[in-house]
Amino acid sequence: MWPADIEATARAIIADLTARGLKIATAESCTGGLIAAALTEIAGSSSVVDRGFVTYSNEAKIEMLGVDAATLAAHGAVSRETAAEMARGAISRSGADLAVAVTGIAGPSGGSAEKPVGLVHLAAAGRSGNLLLREMRYGDIGRDAVRLATVTTALNLLREIAQAP
Repeated sequence: MWPADIEATARAIIADLTARGLKIATAESCTGGLIAAALTEIAGSSSVVDRGFVTYSNEAKIEMLGVDAATLAAHGAVSRETAAEMARGAISRSGADLAVAVTGIAGPSGGSAEKPVGLVHLAAAGRSGNLLLREMRYGDIGRDAVRLATVTTALNLLREIAQAP
């Protein structure tokens, strides 16, 4: 179902976090649940994946994750600030030890000169307070390609936050 690299990364995450007794939450906008789907494709993922939040609208980001309306007004839904609040909200509103959040413009429309199609902000947070942020500019490579590239980056960010002390 998934490209081999995504499946291999998801499998490695599930194995590592199962062995360490850690749980994951996802907070997804532009990927619409694909990160959680990639993780739950792996047998045994129920011991690792706590929950996934699909927060496509600003209202969902506010209600489900506690993103501050002022953050959305000042920086927009597609921003590092919003991604960070999404990741922290996923931690605080779940039983997870680690969370990854994504918000971006997959296209084909919705982009602007300041925030072009293919711009995605990602954040990974740990219950310990660690936070990693990434800004990716995949370009106008097509909606499916942007979403799959975001899943790959998000899984790699999860692996990175899992290794942080």
